[in-house]
Amino acid sequence: MHVFIIGATGYIGGTIAARLQAAGHEVSGLARDPVKAALLERRGIAPVAGSLDDDEVLKRACRDADAAINAASSDHRGAVEACLEALAGTDKPFLHTSGSSIVADDAEGEPSDAVFAEDTPFTPPPLRSARVALDRDIRAASTRGVRSVVLCNSLIYGRGLGLHEESVQVPSLVALARRRGVASHVGRGLNVWSTVHVEDVADLYLLALEKAPGGSFYFVENGEASFRDMARAIGRTLGLGERTELWPIAEAVALWGESKARFTMASNSRVRAAKARAELDWRPSRPTVIADIESGHASRAAGSGAPA
Repeated sequence: MHVFIIGATGYIGGTIAARLQAAGHEVSGLARDPVKAALLERRGIAPVAGSLDDDEVLKRACRDADAAINAASSDHRGAVEACLEALAGTDKPFLHTSGSSIVADDAEGEPSDAVFAEDTPFTPPPLRSARVALDRDIRAASTRGVRSVVLCNSLIYGRGLGLHEESVQVPSLVALARRRGVASHVGRGLNVWSTVHVEDVADLYLLALEKAPGGSFYFVENGEASFRDMARAIGRTLGLGERTELWPIAEAVALWGESKARFTMASNSRVRAAKARAELDWRPSRPTVIADIESGHASRAAGSGAPA
């Protein structure tokens, strides 16, 4: 199967591309940077020159492929609509990457008992309402002859297999610890996110490509951890000790911006992926986020640079 991947130069998309290639699929990938396009080509991925705003490029690439995966922006409606228009009536798969901050709260580092399955009612934070609407419209495209599927990932960690090896949250915490000289978290750090290793994510995309029904929505997780526990593991790994320090939300917003500070780093986002396990026989098997941090990969990769 020839699969066109939007985001093939990125962390999630690059890992998915490598997994698909290992399974024998042919992969093409969007690349707006000629240097990255050349790097994709070296990996056996056919580069497609263009960006998320190039509707005709996206449509042509989707028509030329047997399936398409959006692993770039969860929120770029224009790119998604271009792909769905090109795929309408073909029954080809279109996999879209969403994120579980759609169920996040504004907790400022405090805990929550709320846990979400796919059918649990929820009200998204205002900054994520457009994403929820886009997810809904993608699923509805199954009535237009597209096998459209939304995969809603939780906190992803682990070394990526593509051009970009790093995720978001854990490297940001590592960089923050280096910056402040102590492992830190927003508020008390008792907020909890579900987590999943990037290679387990890629395994699920392959399964969804093969057999997920059109209109499906899957949460993606394999465990959970509080930000304080992740910070403690980072402190141990960096040789800063077990002590962690509270970091005011106002300072987090100033450094990371409102969306990332509140709904990526200081919120709770606890989901369960029972549906993916039951319907697609997904069996995630990689190490936990704490074990991955303690392996030293994230601290080595983050180096001594500024926070992400």
